[in-house]
Amino acid sequence: MKYAIITGASKGLGESIAKRLLQEQIAVISVSRTENDELKNLALEKGSEYKHVSCNLSLEKEIQEVFMEIAHCIFEKNPTEILLFNNAGVIEPIQKVGNLDQTPIIRNIKVNLIAPILITNLFLSKAQLASTKVTVINVTSGAAVRSIEGWSVYSSSKAGLNMFTQTTAIEQAELNTENIIIGFSPGVMDTGMQETIRSSTEDAFKELEKFKEFKEKNMLLDTDTVAHRIVNLVLNGSPESGRVYHIKELIEP
Repeated sequence: MKYAIITGASKGLGESIAKRLLQEQIAVISVSRTENDELKNLALEKGSEYKHVSCNLSLEKEIQEVFMEIAHCIFEKNPTEILLFNNAGVIEPIQKVGNLDQTPIIRNIKVNLIAPILITNLFLSKAQLASTKVTVINVTSGAAVRSIEGWSVYSSSKAGLNMFTQTTAIEQAELNTENIIIGFSPGVMDTGMQETIRSSTEDAFKELEKFKEFKEKNMLLDTDTVAHRIVNLVLNGSPESGRVYHIKELIEP
């Protein structure tokens, strides 16, 4: 049986990924600070295995404790594959360097970069002692490869996540494992993160009007559509370890 762990599964892209996987009869473990009742009800309806675990991904000690327990519970069941979606992310602080506050800087790096590194490290460590394949999907951003005024912290954390993904893939290939790790840039979606972006100020974020226009002109991608594309790649495609995929590559012409 396949198991999927999804961080930030209570809303947005994480919720859409979880719904699709439950429909595929894949056991889902949702990790977020709050539970999504729709996921719980869908799991009951589909007869799929589902569990929610609360975790604050900005607290390293909590990450280690929570994911050690998750890993222990999953690996003892000898699953055929574990899908690890490091999806949770935060955009704040949106501000120019020189006007940044320390607390949101640290939280951003912890959630966007440190948490995925710690979680991936733990599962690949456990996989060395088991016959279970681990596939890691790190949700990144186009901002990782494009400088955007006001997003220095977010862009830096996602650029770091890309490099972690690529380096880990090289290491796993050298170790001759079956494990796969990819990045996925989902594009501009209609999520709470976009609401946060639109509520910023032009002084802090130069491209504010452009992002408001995305919403006004209905140019934002639907999270269900994006989720279907990445899940299709993981379940039915042949994802290339170390590659950072962009949603544009996965949407059929």
